[in-house]
Amino acid sequence: MNTLGIIGSGSIGGAIARLAVGAGIPIVIANSRGPESLADLVRDLGDLATAGTVEEAAAAGDVVVLSVPLTAVSDVPPSLFDGKVVLDTSNYYPYRDSRIAELDSHAVTTSERVQQHFAGAHVVKAFSNILAHHIPLLARPAGATDRSALPIAGDDDEAKQTAAELIHRLGFDTVDAGAHRDSWRFEPEALAYTRLYLADPTVPAESMLSAPAAPVGTDRVVQALRDAQRVSVADRQF
Repeated sequence: MNTLGIIGSGSIGGAIARLAVGAGIPIVIANSRGPESLADLVRDLGDLATAGTVEEAAAAGDVVVLSVPLTAVSDVPPSLFDGKVVLDTSNYYPYRDSRIAELDSHAVTTSERVQQHFAGAHVVKAFSNILAHHIPLLARPAGATDRSALPIAGDDDEAKQTAAELIHRLGFDTVDAGAHRDSWRFEPEALAYTRLYLADPTVPAESMLSAPAAPVGTDRVVQALRDAQRVSVADRQF
């Protein structure tokens, strides 16, 4: 991979950016506020990081990380990622995104909705089930005995392989969770979502954002996906 485009400089996008430059991958990172707002971040990330516009980040390479709120996805031109592999980190949170009828009714999953918007791209749901501060804490070199795994989902097997290769370089193994329609298995409240990576899974919700992480290997992720029960998205409040 020559360059990785990253759209979204929040907690998840920033964490992925740090792993990428640490792995020797040049990045072009963008947000909705413009390149000038990213001056401090790229200075901190070093010579492999460049701030750009959303269009420049999208054009930077064959793989783009899209890490924006779900409601902001529709603000991105549908053709911007045509032909590219897009790692989508989004989840549906009604408190932030308001109610979305087709998600509440299970007509589509969040991942299917994003793929429908970017019909010419190859969307892979990834980095959506782990807390941002756990990403750098759990990243490990290949072969490490305490290396963690992350689930991915998508409709294009080649795109999932490309995503898995990138995620491998960033410090994680991957588990193929199936197609976009299966991605509910690691969405909010599912067994493979966030709490799986907590050192203490009983930590109160209000303390999770600072709670320690513990490695989760491939077998545990596979089991969590297999045992998942689909929650009522219409009942989701957070």
